[in-house]
Amino acid sequence: MKRKETPKDGISKAIDVLIDSGVDLSTLFDQGGLLKQLSKRLVEKALESEMDSHLGYNKHARSDSENARNGLSSKQVITDHGVISVEVPRDRSSTFEPVLLPKRQTRIPGLDDKILSLYAKGMSLSDIQVQIQELYGAEVSESLISNITDSVIEDVKIWQNRPLESVYPIVFFDCFVVKVRQDKRIINKAVYVALGIDRSGIKDVLGLWMSENEGAKFWLGNLTELKNRGMNDMLIACTDNLPGMSEAIAAVYPKTDHQLCIIHQIRNSLQYVSYKHRKELVADLKPIYTAVTQEEALMALETFATKWDKQYPQIAKSWYANWDNLMIFLQYPNAIRRVIYTTNAVESVNSQFRRVTKNKRVFPNDIAVFKTLYLTINYMTRKWTTPIHNWSEAMAHFLIKFENRI
Repeated sequence: MKRKETPKDGISKAIDVLIDSGVDLSTLFDQGGLLKQLSKRLVEKALESEMDSHLGYNKHARSDSENARNGLSSKQVITDHGVISVEVPRDRSSTFEPVLLPKRQTRIPGLDDKILSLYAKGMSLSDIQVQIQELYGAEVSESLISNITDSVIEDVKIWQNRPLESVYPIVFFDCFVVKVRQDKRIINKAVYVALGIDRSGIKDVLGLWMSENEGAKFWLGNLTELKNRGMNDMLIACTDNLPGMSEAIAAVYPKTDHQLCIIHQIRNSLQYVSYKHRKELVADLKPIYTAVTQEEALMALETFATKWDKQYPQIAKSWYANWDNLMIFLQYPNAIRRVIYTTNAVESVNSQFRRVTKNKRVFPNDIAVFKTLYLTINYMTRKWTTPIHNWSEAMAHFLIKFENRI
């Protein structure tokens, strides 16, 4: 039985005929080359078919219908192969609405995605304008690019208010700074990021917040928002020593272990240390956070204090003040310790955010910041498909320690 020919077979035959005709294929990708001509012809043919369907009869057929073709109108369309001039059929009653190329649309679908991708990589509107000109030979206004990027604002709102899972074993909190224009002046604003690790070990950005100031009230609002969105519990919260964070966690998630980032504590310890002492002092801090037990860690801190208190008394004092939150990770096996004693997981996310935001220099408003970060998150999360390292071992421990919570 002979196989029925498919549209794909027809396309293959048409390509073979085109090649056999001796057409110069070296111009295929040129600005006015064959690919551009084929795109133009294909779009016009599709529009003609749409008009046939709209009127109910083919172009050269007779009909009793009052409506009929009424010539053509020329339209400049930006495609992946450059700008093409398309002849769009019209009807007398002006009721024809093409599906392929709706009225007032001057871009073939796909170009908007490219503009959003460039915006997500931190390019400014003017940079994107130049890039589109170079790629497609098309003049696109900054206002059009702005309108295209504004199309994600509603998506940002939906994303920021989306439901969360009921439990996240680990949630990291951190922040970075952006410059925003406000009240006719440029100010620094902190963007706070919550990065959760779900029960499968997959990372997910749970929320973003912006503020000029932080404190217990600020974090209380953010954590309450997470709870209202369905996150009833988090087992471990890992943060830098953010002002007011401990108090807010205790109020909203009283059972949560709050681990302060050891790496940030070390950096803070070195803040006022002479360069000639740094290497030796870091070596003397290491026995504290590499200890097997809290008792061993406390002995290492006492040894450190005996040696360095005369020159740098504030260092040991800071470790003692934050001791309970710094040493929580020692309650866990090594596989979990490596995950939670540092906020590296969220800092790697923030480093990508910084790479994008530094290209912008100054954002015109808060909305522009959220648009950029939302698109960046969409780009990053495509790669977050596998659990973090040692997750199965960590989860086995969580299932025992937090039996009634996870």
